[in-house]
Amino acid sequence: MSAYVLILDDDADVATAAQLLLRRRYGKVATLCDPAGLPALLAQGVPDVVLLDLNFTPGSIDGAEGLALLDLLRSQAQPPAVIAMTAYADVPLAVEALKRGAGDFITKPWDNARLVAAIDQALARRAAMRGPATAAPDLMGESTAMRELKALIASVAPTEANVMVLGENGVGKELVARAIHALSRRAAGTLLAVDMGALPESTFESELFGHRKGSFTDAKADRAGRFQAARGGSLFLDEIGNMPLAAQAKLLTALERREVTPIGADKPEAIDVRIVSATNLDEARLFDPAVFRPDLLFRLNTIVIRVPPLRERREDIPLLLTHYLNLYALQYERPARNVSAAAMDGLLRHDWPGNVRALRHACERAVILGQGAEFALSDFGLGAGMAAMDGGADFIVSPGVVAAPARGSGSGEMTLDALEREAIASALAQFNGNISHAAKSLGVSRAALYRKLGKHGI
Repeated sequence: MSAYVLILDDDADVATAAQLLLRRRYGKVATLCDPAGLPALLAQGVPDVVLLDLNFTPGSIDGAEGLALLDLLRSQAQPPAVIAMTAYADVPLAVEALKRGAGDFITKPWDNARLVAAIDQALARRAAMRGPATAAPDLMGESTAMRELKALIASVAPTEANVMVLGENGVGKELVARAIHALSRRAAGTLLAVDMGALPESTFESELFGHRKGSFTDAKADRAGRFQAARGGSLFLDEIGNMPLAAQAKLLTALERREVTPIGADKPEAIDVRIVSATNLDEARLFDPAVFRPDLLFRLNTIVIRVPPLRERREDIPLLLTHYLNLYALQYERPARNVSAAAMDGLLRHDWPGNVRALRHACERAVILGQGAEFALSDFGLGAGMAAMDGGADFIVSPGVVAAPARGSGSGEMTLDALEREAIASALAQFNGNISHAAKSLGVSRAALYRKLGKHGI
């Protein structure tokens, strides 16, 4: 049977025994005795099944370490099936593991036939759950709202109906569009995303419908528009509520006729795309004829999908936190840490006006700036600056952080490191902690500035 099985157990003898038993039956059987290596291993590929020991520290029997690893495994975009293992037949611990997403529970020493049967059943359940075109793996969350959203996507995706995705900034509207395309009959084609709000009205037709060489001053060659480039695939029209009414009329004509005429062309060209559009406009404004044409809306919203804000699915917050904290810990080569109980309480109560995007940025900030053994609420920057965010690309570094004195400044000797730290602190103070503006003024990328923040402990 072709499958990737991981045995995660601190007892090398136990792990090796299981590997010897299973390696002739399954395609790949790996062992890992140090749980600290799990994030790096997952970055290389997620197993199909994980046999997970629940206790790693000698003398520990409460299963806390294993349950934390279970949360990490369940946070993956395509989580593995997990079979929990322990030498202690503790029914409450077994129940807790099952509640957190384990598919089965086995006590050690195990019966060989029982272990193989458990793995086979786990693989069968996983295959049935995934199935052909039945999931939206990039949309994380197991709340009722997210389950309903994924079910709706799976139902709508195989059709050719145009879909309009509604939701606040940062909820993941583009992820919904990508899931619809990936699960559609057009999945082999291109998904082309266009920010309609960013298209200047003067170049709207050229960008969407294309142009011919010499049709205007800068038309130095023929150029296919977005409709032609996405032929046979899907066209994602993001921020469609920000289009001027004149541009809306041109788009309506193209959709009604199922053809576009490139600027300078003599005849129209047929189009073959599925339209998925998105907007953060309130529905009352969307139905205002002064803002959006009703006839265009009728063409676009055959199916309407509303993506819930994060504050309406708070039960998904722990899963999202685990995923992004481990993702950025791996990216920035920082140790994996847990979130303190007090911090988790604050994060669960926060309204997240920037939704998942804001949570992701807050996790990145915490990984870069957090210094404690556990993440504290202050590491996530949920002050006035974060509360005011609407899901934009920046997070705010608190003024108290940027005001820290440069290392070694008391000696009167300015090293290169001290000068660099002082320049960074000065730029952050100048732009009130805005990362993008500070990075631009320093002439470095945001990623480079993040690394320097960690390097200097800012």
